[in-house]
Amino acid sequence: MRWLHNLLQRSLYVERRIDPWIRPLLDALLQRPGTWIVQEIAMARRRDEKLALAQEVVRADEDMLLDQIIERMRAHMSRDFPPETMERGGNTKTHGVVRGELVVHPDLPAHLRRGIFATERSYPAWVRFGGPGPHTPPDIDDVGVLSIGVKLMGVPGPKLMEDERHTQDLTGISCPTFTTPTARENAYLQYWSGRELPLWYFLGPRPHIADLLMQGLWSKTQGSPLGTAYYSCVPYLLGEGTAIQYAFLPAGQVDMKVERLPRRPSDHYLRENMAKTLGDRDATFTMTVQLQTDPHRMPIEHAGIFWPEKLSPRIPVATLHIPAQCFDSPAQMAFARNLSYNPWHSIAEHRPLGNLNRARRKLYWELARFRQANNSVPHIEPTGAEEFD
Repeated sequence: MRWLHNLLQRSLYVERRIDPWIRPLLDALLQRPGTWIVQEIAMARRRDEKLALAQEVVRADEDMLLDQIIERMRAHMSRDFPPETMERGGNTKTHGVVRGELVVHPDLPAHLRRGIFATERSYPAWVRFGGPGPHTPPDIDDVGVLSIGVKLMGVPGPKLMEDERHTQDLTGISCPTFTTPTARENAYLQYWSGRELPLWYFLGPRPHIADLLMQGLWSKTQGSPLGTAYYSCVPYLLGEGTAIQYAFLPAGQVDMKVERLPRRPSDHYLRENMAKTLGDRDATFTMTVQLQTDPHRMPIEHAGIFWPEKLSPRIPVATLHIPAQCFDSPAQMAFARNLSYNPWHSIAEHRPLGNLNRARRKLYWELARFRQANNSVPHIEPTGAEEFD
């Protein structure tokens, strides 16, 4: 199994070196039609539970599964990282944490003016761009899916977690469906990941072909974290009774060239490309939301289903502005390692929904404290006024 797994993994590494030349044509021909086919097959296997909009269904085994996930991820982190330099258990490699500002659009329709979108205003933000994990290899070996974490500051109102009182965290990845559709399947992924055989989650005794195909259709050799789209994959409230998913879509031209391909590029080329772009100009993303309009076709508890844009078009609600800056000093990278992102750093109007989000509350909290304790650093709630040498 290990020999075959390593052969498949090395084949993927080779594909990543030539991907920028073949991906544009493949995306044009296959991405949207392939996504539609995969999603129709996935939907055909699902039973309509006749749920209401924004309704959750809590399963009896969720706590047990969550404890398994936490135990396996802690073991992985302890094995991979020595004390004082422990990285995150997921979304592991930090490409950079940059200053930003989320600007809420004026004149939003009344049904969207809730929570952080209630009034036209701006929020300072620390924006983290990362890799999938659970390791920190050279970028070209772990480049298919990127992640974003947007920590807004100065957000008024009581929070769902008390360790941060003024923040609202928003997270996403560069695939519109999550790697695992449920917490139960995530526990299965962590089992194989702990054995260093993650591809067997997709191809092993309990294959997850739909998840594999969605990752294949949407993952690619990324050129810069500033030039890709990020999707929440899981739902959140927009006020009581309304569920949404959100996305951050790049709004400007970003140089996505990967130097030296098909030879081996720099081990940290994604950070270097970010630094090159932000050394010259600003970067911008448009934040959009999709409202849940069909409880079956746009499920709360299944993150492997792509909410159809025909049923609910993406609505622009804010602009994430990242000004030109220098962000890769040792002091700022150390600050980035210490930050903790958790979707439950949230006001009640944006409460996270679904089993993966319910798991994230304790999972992210436990693993963040485990990492910070091993690194001998306290938890910090940033203000946006931080300065670095």
